[in-house]
Formats: sequence, structure tokens, C-alpha cells
Amino acid sequence: MGLRNLFSIFSTNSHSHENNILPSYSPIRDNLLKRPENSHSDGFPKSVVKYLRSLMSGKKVDGGSRTDEEEKVYSWLYALAQSDKDLVYEYVQSTERGLSFTEAERRLKENGPNVPLEYSFPSWWHLLWTAFFHPFNIILIVLSTLSYITSDNPNGYILLILVLISVCLRFYQEYISSKAAMKLYEFVKCPVKVQRCAGRVLQTELLVQVDQRDIVPGDIVIFEPGDLFPGDVRLLSSKHLVVSQSSLTGESWTTEKMADTKENQSTPLLELKNICFMGTNVVSGSGTGLVISTGSKTYMSTMFSTIGKQKPPDGFENGIRHISYVLIGVMLIVMTIIIMAYYLKSHDLSESILFGLSVACALTPNMLPLIVNTSLAKGAVAMAQDRCIVKSLAAIRDMGSMDILCMDKTGTLTMNRAIVVNHLDSWGSPNEEVLRFAFLNSYFKTDQKYPLDDAILAFVYTNGYRFKPSKYRKIDEIPFDFIRRRVSVILETGYNAEGRNLQALERIMVTKGALEEIMKACSFIDHVVRGTMTTFSSEDYRRILNMGEEFGNQGLRIIGVAMKRLEMERSDPSNIVDEFIESDMVFLGVITFFDPPKDSAKQALWRLAEKGVKAKVLTGDSLSLAVRICEELGIRTTNVTTGPDLEQLNQDDFHETVKRATVLARLTPTQKLRVVQSLQTVGDHVVGFLGDGINDSLAIDAANVGISVDSGASVAKDYADIILLEKDLNVLVDGVEHGRLTFGNTMKYIKMSVVANVGGVLSLLIATLMLGFEPVTPRQLLTQTFLYSVGQIAIPWDKLEDDYVKIPQKWSEKGLPMFILWNGPLCTICDIANLLFLCFYYANNNGSYDKFFHSAWFIEGLLMQTLIFHLIRTEKIPFIQEIASWPVLCSTVVISAMGIAIPFTVVGEVMGFTGLPISYFGFLVLLFLGYFSLGQVVKRVYILIYRKWL
Repeated sequence: MGLRNLFSIFSTNSHSHENNILPSYSPIRDNLLKRPENSHSDGFPKSVVKYLRSLMSGKKVDGGSRTDEEEKVYSWLYALAQSDKDLVYEYVQSTERGLSFTEAERRLKENGPNVPLEYSFPSWWHLLWTAFFHPFNIILIVLSTLSYITSDNPNGYILLILVLISVCLRFYQEYISSKAAMKLYEFVKCPVKVQRCAGRVLQTELLVQVDQRDIVPGDIVIFEPGDLFPGDVRLLSSKHLVVSQSSLTGESWTTEKMADTKENQSTPLLELKNICFMGTNVVSGSGTGLVISTGSKTYMSTMFSTIGKQKPPDGFENGIRHISYVLIGVMLIVMTIIIMAYYLKSHDLSESILFGLSVACALTPNMLPLIVNTSLAKGAVAMAQDRCIVKSLAAIRDMGSMDILCMDKTGTLTMNRAIVVNHLDSWGSPNEEVLRFAFLNSYFKTDQKYPLDDAILAFVYTNGYRFKPSKYRKIDEIPFDFIRRRVSVILETGYNAEGRNLQALERIMVTKGALEEIMKACSFIDHVVRGTMTTFSSEDYRRILNMGEEFGNQGLRIIGVAMKRLEMERSDPSNIVDEFIESDMVFLGVITFFDPPKDSAKQALWRLAEKGVKAKVLTGDSLSLAVRICEELGIRTTNVTTGPDLEQLNQDDFHETVKRATVLARLTPTQKLRVVQSLQTVGDHVVGFLGDGINDSLAIDAANVGISVDSGASVAKDYADIILLEKDLNVLVDGVEHGRLTFGNTMKYIKMSVVANVGGVLSLLIATLMLGFEPVTPRQLLTQTFLYSVGQIAIPWDKLEDDYVKIPQKWSEKGLPMFILWNGPLCTICDIANLLFLCFYYANNNGSYDKFFHSAWFIEGLLMQTLIFHLIRTEKIPFIQEIASWPVLCSTVVISAMGIAIPFTVVGEVMGFTGLPISYFGFLVLLFLGYFSLGQVVKRVYILIYRKWL
């Protein structure tokens, strides 16, 4: 769509500091980003050169390989993730006090505003010209002009209307899609807390609020819960910092970030602990960070820089374009021959030209734009009834060709919510006490409710447990943080339903959290069966840890539950947290959770498989969880891989792995894009992609059919061709059927019209050369073409055979020419047979032989072009084994009746027709019986050779 990067922040002359505290030249940074051809010329030791090259090398993967811009961003981020804080300041030429206002203003002027991408709207006339300039539209306009010249104004009006419909639809779709990139500006409409320094002699640190568009590299930002990161940030300090990267990964789970760590090159980019990315947000905790990349040099904007440039060529549109070029060539050749032949006989140049132009009009499938657009609109209406919005009509046709559907896991195959699977003691046996204490913890905690808390509460309430939380009173709470990774509540028992204390029994502390952290806080283990409590041994530790790993391999999330009895008097509730910390606790057991697959997903995937559409799961989640989901849904998991594994492959291995794998986990957005491109280019597949997150936008945009959901991210919806109003894959199954119906009916018209028109025009050419007069006048030929074209309007309402919709349908570049070569001559043979019959049987017809011949040729040609559709539309015997839909049958009867009746009416007299004897109609019956018999034989031989018909 013509997206372009707005500015570059890594130019070598943009980092001078006005206070001259840091050198204006940063060789390490320059080499990281510039890739010098001869690093030795800069005087670097060989070890440094080798290190820098290792940072920049990456793992080249075609379809696959990173762009130069991506390599620069990756190298830059990894270099800073592996560096100490002091060196990070030097990289971006900043200080611990931050930038001065003057320096920040200078950098902003030099680099431009901090926006991920800038989109320049193409002018309306440019979009209109693009929509208009199509060979088929040019043909229709020329023919419309010729229709006015030949005084056939109705035909001229119809042709112009068809052009108008085609141009308006294309212009509207291009204009709407061109606005999609503007949604990225949602990320830059918020203020950011920045530390700046001021003062000429004595510099003072100030905290100011700056619009995100004004953030520059080198700024120190302060962030709290809810804040968006204004750029790629290297953490300087962090306190219990939890970040959501769902905008990049699509997964709802949060991740912990820490400033005091150094990463290594083997860590996947999105798993770097000390780097936060533009577009992600703070869930809890706080910290400070140094902005290292802004604008078009951030990971997110580099990721989106390919938007609008990855769409594969539309095979159908290219096929139509090629047909147009071929028809133009044939038209010019035939017109020239007919005009010359007719002129040599009549010596009337104007009449010869008009006849030649009429033949050109007959050669063109005039109704193609209307048939295509009507078929697509009909499919869009049908899908709308299934709660599916079609933004791009062409996507319906592409769905008929789709043979691979890639989809994200979370929210698509699963419900995107956790449910409790088991509540087990430390030996793996179900234990209600474990559930009871987990419930009390979730019920009374108030600091922050997590999805797992909701899952525990929902499980208890829906399964009828009566744990009577009214008998407890909350004393205090130790909230969750990502250092302890657990949460505790201190409760006092001995209360009735009204909240009145009956007796002072005890106080207990209930803790749940990460399994390993819970076990670290435990000194005892509860033996429920024996009713005793023993010391927590190393054997217990290993057994429980192994149990946790086993559940993890099954794709389950697991938390531990522990408790501790605090023998205290009711009158002394103070200093509970300080005096009784989380230690010497009793390990109770574990709770396991699962994001369950949707009930409708398995059925839908099975239906898609029956129709030849293979499913591939592309997710940012863990491999074990993805495999567990796919196994429950019936997706084969014999070939699986992960994003980090793909990064290690060369070009050929990458494509082969993508081809075989059905589950690809831990993928970054860019890797999802490359998987889709590999399937399209190397595998020659028509690929659909279903996703709902910003992280899916790249793949949605690149796929042949991009699909999102109404609840998805705005960017994903903007780039999608189809939007589901509900996350139900069964809607897609219906969409595939509509797509194949649309594709099939369109191919019926294209093949039928081209075969009939080419065969008919070839017959006209032969007849013109054989006869001493034209076989039909220009006006009669245009009338015949008009009636025949009107009769094809019913084609979008035709039905298809069941076998046709069971397999994906694609445009074949070689298929149409071969189809014409096999079937076109049949029409010509029938026309020549008609010509010979008229010449020999009715040769002695009284004085009006010209009118008689024109009338007979008109009727035979119209009936031929009308009935040929029934032969071509099915592999079976027409009218016997397979009958067309009632709209098509009605259209055939009406148009045929009108064509037969015209010569016997006043209109026929005006057009130069005359009545025909019954004997001629008897001949037509025999002629068409022979045509259908011979056509059926050719059809069976063609199918035997090419294994398909339409």
C-alpha cells in the first residue's frame, strides 16, 4: 500500500552532545548498524570485528531471511541487551541525568516525530486511475463507443454501466484499505514521563511529561502500571516489573522484566529480560529505562514496514488480465481479416468497418464484470447471514482456492480462558482440601485478580462445593510479585454467617503461586491418607517437581498450594506480616489449569479437512501447550517445530520444515509472516490466516485470505479481508463453500463465453469468406450478443456438483487455452453444419435468401450460445444426469423463446428477418442432439486426460 519509513534514528551524525560529555563518534554503534565493508580499516582488533560480525550474521532463512533493516534492529537490540548500563549510555550518547531540553529538541528535529510508520494517502485520482486502467475496462469502453457509432445505444449504455460498477468497486476497496496503517497511531497518543536535565552551570534533573511523538533516543523514561513503552527501551531499574507483550506475541500471559541482568545471543528476541518493546505495556511494577530506538527503527515498526508489500499476486486477476490481452490480439486479427474480406466483396468500406466492429463486440465476454461482481456480492450476502463481514469481495473467491489455513491458537482454537483441571495432593491424588485452601486464597485476595483466580472461583461455584468463606475473616495479605511469585492471605477462623466471632480458634496463612517457589517456602508435607504431617524431604521435592514437569509437558499450567497455622490471640492482630513470614509452611498439593479447546473447533477442522483444507497452528505460546490443544482437536502433531529452531535452519531446510510441520510454536510475528510466505512461494499454496492480535497483522496482510474477528485488534481487523463476528471456525467452512461456489460459477461463465465467442467468431469468419454476403448484419449480431449476454445474468445463482466443492479450486494458466482448443471447434463444426445445410437444402429459396439466411444464422447462433452453458456447467450428461438451477433454466427458456420469436414479429421485419419453416427447426433439434452427443464424448476424453473439467 505504499507504506514508507518516516525517518532514521541511526545516522552517524545525529549523536553529538551539546555538552561534549560524550564523543560525537560511537564506532561500536556505527559498525553495528552500518555493516562496514572493511572493518579493519577502522583500526579495530580482529576479535572485535569477529564479535560484531557474529552479532550481525543471524541465521539466513529465505522466505525466511531477515531484511537488512531487521538485521540492524536485531543486532542493535542484542548488543544493548548484552551490555552493562554504562556502555548502554555511551551507545545512545546519553547520561544518567538524561538529555537536556536543547539536545532533545535537536534530535527531534533531526529524526522527526516518534511514529511507528507514516502513511501518505495516494491522491484520489491516482486510486481512480488504478481502478480504471484495466485492459478489460478499456475493451468495454471501446466497444461501448462502437455501439454508439453503430446506433446500438442500449448496448452502449449497458457496457458503460458495467465499467462503472467495476471501477467503483475497485476504487472503494482500494481507498478503504489505504487507511489501515493509520491505526498504528493509536500507539503514539499518550503522554510519557521523561527525565530531562536543565541548567547551564549546575544541571538539575526534572521529571516532565512529553508526548510520545516527541520521545527521542537517549531519553530516560519512567513507567508505572498501565503505561505503554514509547520505543524500544533498555531497562535501567525495575521493581517487580511485569509486562504484557500480547501486542507482539498474541498470548495473554505476562512476562517478568529485570534491569539487573545481561542476556546472551541465544535468547529469543522477545524473551530478553532487560529489553522492553514499543507497543507493549506495564501490567504491574515500575521502573526506569533508556530509550534506545524510536520511530521506524523499533522492532514493532520494522516488523510492520512490510505491511502492504507482501500480498501475493492474485492468480484469478492475472488470469483475467491475460484473457483480456489474448482477446484483444484475437479481436484485432479477426477484425482485420473480416473487414478486408467483406470489403473485397462489397466494396463498401463503412459497412465493412461496422461489421468488423460488431464481430469484435461479439468476441468480448461483455458480462464478465457483472457476473464476477454479482457472484462475489451473492457470496458476501450469504456469509453476512452467517455473521461474517466480507471487506474484500475477491477474498471470497480466494477462499474457494484456499488449501491451507494457518491460525493462531489462543482464542481461535481455544476459549482464551483458564479452567481448573485437577486439584491434587503431592502424590497426584484428588484432594478437596487443596481446592478449599486455593479457593480461600483467591476469594480473599484483593490486590489483583488474575485469570487463574477467576478459574478457581468458577470451578468451586459451578461444581457445588460449600467451603463457607463466611467463617473466615481476612487479617492481612502479602500481594503477588515476580520475585516471590506467590501470594498469601492471613485469615482468622471462628466466625458465623453474620460475621460474629464464636470463639478464637486460630489464624492461618494460605499461600499459592509458582510450584518451585511454594516448595521453597515449605518445611512440611501433608499426608492426607495417613492424617499426618512429615518433614518435606528431598525425595518429596523431586517427586513433586517431576509431577509438575509431567503436567507441563501435557500443556497444563500448574500452581502449588501451601498453608501455615498461626497460633495467635484475636486481640493481637498487629504486625502479622512482619512476624510470621512465608516459611516453614505445609505443602498441600497442586492445582492444574488448561485453556480448553472450543467445542465447535474440532468439528470445523474436520469439515475443513474433508474439503481439502489443511490446518496449521502458528502460535507464540509454548510447544507443549500447543501440542496438547492440537491433539484434543485431532490435528496431527508428528511434525512440530518452534521459532528458535527455525532460526537455525538454512533456506532449504526452512522450507521443508514449514511444509511438513502442522504445529509451529513460539513464533514471533515476523516468523509467522515468513511461514506464510514460504507456503505461498515454495509450496505454491493458497494460504488463509486467522488471527486477532497485532502480532498476527503481518501474516494476515500477507496471506491470500486474511481473517480476523470482531473482538480483535484494530490493526488486525483493518488488514483482514474477512471479519468474523464470532470466533467460530464453522463460519469459515461455510465461507469455503461460498468461495468455491463463486469460483465455479465464474469459471463456468468464462469458459462458456470464451469457447462460444471464439467458436462463433471463427464461424463468422469462415462464413464471410464462403458467402457472397455477410451471414448476419451488424445490428442483428449486436442484438444476438445482447440477448445472449442478458441470459447469463442468472449464472451466479446456479448450483455446483458436490464433488466440485470438496477440493480447492485454483486458476490454471494452461487450463483455459486447452479447454478452448478442445471445445471451441465443436461450436464451429455445428455452425458450419448449419451453413452447409442452409446453402444446399434451402439454396433455391425465393428472392429473400439473404433475409432467410440471416434469420436462420441468428436463431442457430443464439440457441448455440445459450445451450452451450448446460454442456459446460457439469461433468455429467446435461438435462439427464444433472439439471441446472431453476433461475438458469428459466433464463434459457426465456432467451431461447425470444430469439425464436423475433423473426416472426414486427421487430424482426424492421431488423431484416423473415419467418422460417418448421423443417429448419427440426434440423436444429437434430443439430443440437448431435452437438450434445459429440460434446459429451469430448468431455469424457478431456476429463480422462486432464482429471478435471471446470
